[in-house]
Amino acid sequence: MDLRTLRYFVAVAEELHFGRAAARLHMSQPPLSRAVKHLETGLGATLLHRSSAGVTLTPAGAVLLDEARTLLDRADGLRVRVAAAAGAATITVGILGDGTDRGATRLAAAYRRQHPGVEVRVRETDLTDPTCGLRAGLVDVALTRAPFDTAGLTVRELRADPVGTVLRADDPLARHDHLKLADLADRRWFRFPDGTDPLWQAYWHGGEPREGPVVRGVQECVQAVLWNSTVGMTPLGHDHPAELAVVELIDMAPSRVVAAWNEGDPNSLIRSFVHLATTAYRV
Repeated sequence: MDLRTLRYFVAVAEELHFGRAAARLHMSQPPLSRAVKHLETGLGATLLHRSSAGVTLTPAGAVLLDEARTLLDRADGLRVRVAAAAGAATITVGILGDGTDRGATRLAAAYRRQHPGVEVRVRETDLTDPTCGLRAGLVDVALTRAPFDTAGLTVRELRADPVGTVLRADDPLARHDHLKLADLADRRWFRFPDGTDPLWQAYWHGGEPREGPVVRGVQECVQAVLWNSTVGMTPLGHDHPAELAVVELIDMAPSRVVAAWNEGDPNSLIRSFVHLATTAYRV
């Protein structure tokens, strides 16, 4: 069992479709199928049920998915730490996978001008880890959103965005100019998996426990709304499909865009990054 094969399996397990996983991995489908089959043979266990309806995880596959994610994250963290020990002029930035932000575009341009010889590596994470791999040692600094557990971290606020509820465009509530959380009390919300940071969960659930589909990424949130009329929250100003509508929630605190890094980290590249981000996100 090698890391490459594990990455192949994780892609299929997350996409639940060999074609989409192959496209994500920039490879053709036949060698991907062979690699996963070889992994199953080596482990002596069926990891995936394949049918004309698609792919589903077996109990053994679900166990391997959790373990493989942990192992791959550790391997990525090891590469970061070795590069740092070697003194390479690099900085790894974690970005929350919540869409493009013009502030990040301005920051990239400013950082290139300030540090033309520095290699900037970007690691995008899904919505289940608001620190973007910072605690796992996978990144040096995170561009993300608060609130989350900040123990051992330094956090700098860059901007505060008002939020709204995302609805299907044909939802009766979409005709309103604004809404309150009470207007959504009887609706199903998308929610994050168990184990996600409680402060993060509470904010995006409007401060209350919610029922609804479990999601990990932005596209899963979008599809939950389109297919099942689920509702949830999103920062105002993001681009959404025409089939969706966003209505401002007037009784929710803004979503704070922040930079976060490990407390006491002396890396001058991080200090410069945060200084430039402070300007870039407030233009």
